[in-house]
Amino acid sequence: MAAVGCWVLLLSAALVSVHCDFQTLEHLRPTATDLEQTKAVRELLLRLLGPRAPGFLLTVNRSMPGPEQRDRFEVRSLSDGRLSVQGNTGVATATGLYRYLSSFCGCHISWSGNQLKVPSPLPVVPKPLRVTSPNRFHYYQNVCAYSYSFVWWDWERWEREIDWMALSGINMPLAFTGQEAIWQKIYLSLGFNHTEIDNFVVGPAFLAWNRLGNMHSWAGPLPASWNKRQLSLQHQILQRMRSLGMLPVLPAFSGFVPGAIKRLFPKVNITRLGSWGHLNCSYSCSFLLDANSPLFQQIGMMFLSELTNEFGTDHIYSADIFNEMIPSSSDPKYLSTISSAVFKSMTQVDPLAIWLMQGWLFVNALSFWQPTQIKAFLHGVPLGRMIILDLFADSNPVYTFTESFYGQPFIWCMLHNFGGNIGMYGTIDTINKGPFEALSSPNSTMVGTGITPEGIEQNDVVYELMNEIGWCQKPLNLTKWVMSYAQRRYGKKNDDAIAAWLLLFQSVYNNTSYRRDHNRSPLVHRPSLKLDTSLWYNKSDVYEAWRRMQAAASDLFFSETFRYDLVDVTRQSVQLLVSEFYEDLKNAFLKHSIVGLRTSGNVLVNNLLPQLDSLLSSDRHFIVGHWLQTAQSLATNEEEAELYEFNARSQITLWGPGGNLLDYANKQWGGLINDYYALRWDLFVSTLIKCLEKGIPFNQAHFNQIVFQVEQGFIINKVKYPDKPVGNTYEIAKELFLMYYPQAMKRLINHKFSLDMHSF
Repeated sequence: MAAVGCWVLLLSAALVSVHCDFQTLEHLRPTATDLEQTKAVRELLLRLLGPRAPGFLLTVNRSMPGPEQRDRFEVRSLSDGRLSVQGNTGVATATGLYRYLSSFCGCHISWSGNQLKVPSPLPVVPKPLRVTSPNRFHYYQNVCAYSYSFVWWDWERWEREIDWMALSGINMPLAFTGQEAIWQKIYLSLGFNHTEIDNFVVGPAFLAWNRLGNMHSWAGPLPASWNKRQLSLQHQILQRMRSLGMLPVLPAFSGFVPGAIKRLFPKVNITRLGSWGHLNCSYSCSFLLDANSPLFQQIGMMFLSELTNEFGTDHIYSADIFNEMIPSSSDPKYLSTISSAVFKSMTQVDPLAIWLMQGWLFVNALSFWQPTQIKAFLHGVPLGRMIILDLFADSNPVYTFTESFYGQPFIWCMLHNFGGNIGMYGTIDTINKGPFEALSSPNSTMVGTGITPEGIEQNDVVYELMNEIGWCQKPLNLTKWVMSYAQRRYGKKNDDAIAAWLLLFQSVYNNTSYRRDHNRSPLVHRPSLKLDTSLWYNKSDVYEAWRRMQAAASDLFFSETFRYDLVDVTRQSVQLLVSEFYEDLKNAFLKHSIVGLRTSGNVLVNNLLPQLDSLLSSDRHFIVGHWLQTAQSLATNEEEAELYEFNARSQITLWGPGGNLLDYANKQWGGLINDYYALRWDLFVSTLIKCLEKGIPFNQAHFNQIVFQVEQGFIINKVKYPDKPVGNTYEIAKELFLMYYPQAMKRLINHKFSLDMHSF
């Protein structure tokens, strides 16, 4: 296969872009030796290619020619038929390996499966391919992903993820696992008792927001076995990341403390912030230490000392303060004092500390964070000693209205996903241009690109694209790129599949309206008469992609990644149909048509949703049983198993004790459709019918009360869902297509006719 992508143009290490290299960041280098990194990347190769591994010679040489502060690699064919990849870090070498596999061998690696049919003999690289990244850092992870995606992972799953990181060119990952064990030591040494600690911490599925200072005292406490397991797991994670030349980012203290601190230090000055996430103060309203208090520095230093003694350090620390919480004062001096205190607690332990912070607060509370407040907060830290993640730059970049964060270095990030929702989405035009615009903007302080989804294992195509763009010097030709992607992903060229991907790229994957991707489909939200069914794309494109994927099924069904995509495109199409039926229900109710309500409701509740559940249940990537089983597998006794299952079920449904962030982390999974979403819609339809029969208006508040019992029922139903797929995907997808595609087309024609008549 001919090489496709920006890297084929980079035949020398010369860089044409203007870069902002901070001397304050020069010490951030891999700690593993070249030999250690070479060993690690060769072990990765063996895990990836097995018996084909001897055909490759991978080496790490940090002295290879090129800019010292940039990852770079060289790919060349050897006279004996082997393929040589040399990089200046393990990550660079792994990236070079994947560039060769994808560009010359037509291979593909993703969360949903790999396609690794490596030709024999290996395709020859005509002349040495030398590539240098235009970006110093390639960041990965969001604090929230540790709850929405990583929470139940064991080492086997982490190992696969770290391999994927290296192959994708990621050199700066977050490493937050196991910190609760450290915090418990600190709290006990300060004088807290076990009850006070247990009453403060949250359950495993909600740890992200306890760490962010958003919430406490919900769905816990954490068993001792959890802390022990996570501590051990973090050692494995860090060892592997560092062996590949990555720079793991460790947590630091941001000032939040348990409320019981008032018993131990009754005179200390503490601010109680407002509520978060619709939770009352039993679970939120966090306690923030006064930045000028000696106790602030004492706790911060104790934590970081214990943490680095346990895990070592690469000198980068993450601390997020005021995440979706408004500071008690907008006084610039107050804000700079707080940021200065956080940074000081790092540097008193590690003089080389760099503070990395998610910039979400500046997007989330624009009315508070005016230029004066942002500048004061950022300038509480010496310039160059803080890296800001422009977390949502794919939709709402902050660098554009802060003069590149007023001199602090930043990383241009693609957030893309909220809550680990499942649904096709992308901003491909933006991510294809945004990083280059940021890098070339006046006085740019950009030092890297990143991917920062709240949840992963969805929309593989967007993440592969963004990771590749991070190594490019100019935007890609997206049409050529996605045509190549469709062939690489399945290991075979199929015109229908290529056409489907072209349609998806011009529609569902190209949101230019800058609306957040938080799945708003009625399918996954509590029913009401005011749900949003608007789209940023033409549904006809998705329906046509559905037809094209179905046409390709007989030719490509052997491919695991195709089977995944067939399910996903069908699921997306059914999601659109659910919106159609919802509009039918609403219109029937407003027209007082009981017959219309029963007809549409019957199809939705008794046909479409159960068939969707069957489809999702036929693929291992779309089953709720896997989520629940992996949670329970970490338990050492029945009590822990019940706690973990409660956490797992709660997060994807009610979220909080009263449905406080209801459906924020919605999932379209087999088992969940039938026993959660469909039951709600059934109740909604029957309630609307009763309203018409009795001649009374629909009361949303009353409906919320009764549907809450249904929602709670899923959390406590104790149903054991299969953790392996059930059913024939091919046959179920075909049946769904034959039954509903003609209906979808008829609706489109009728809608167009209606618009034409209205225009006339």
